[in-house]
Amino acid sequence: MNLSNIFKHKHFKITEKEIYETYKIFFGTLVSESRLRIINLLRKGGKNVSEIMKELKIEQTIISHDLARLKRCGFVISENDGKFRYYKINEKTIKPLMEVIDKHMSEFCIHILMNKKEVKK
Repeated sequence: MNLSNIFKHKHFKITEKEIYETYKIFFGTLVSESRLRIINLLRKGGKNVSEIMKELKIEQTIISHDLARLKRCGFVISENDGKFRYYKINEKTIKPLMEVIDKHMSEFCIHILMNKKEVKK
């Protein structure tokens, strides 16, 4: 597979090393439990920072930092409504991706967790 064809950018050429760095940025965004919790909360509908804090019981600074990363990587978008900024999941790419991930995990990964629980008993 020619990885240079994966990302076509009209302003510059992307090397294979840069493509893997981009993968690391993308998947690194999903490594954080707090970011995953925010993504899953926003799958149910848009929220502002205060609502996210209340529902997830996470400090405002962590939420703000995570939302900045999620927004920068296109996982969430924000809209201003009066004095509040509401965040919602990227419906075009991330919502369907999370549905595929859920399906994959339920078929191929959840048994690993269940086996760990069995071993601890």
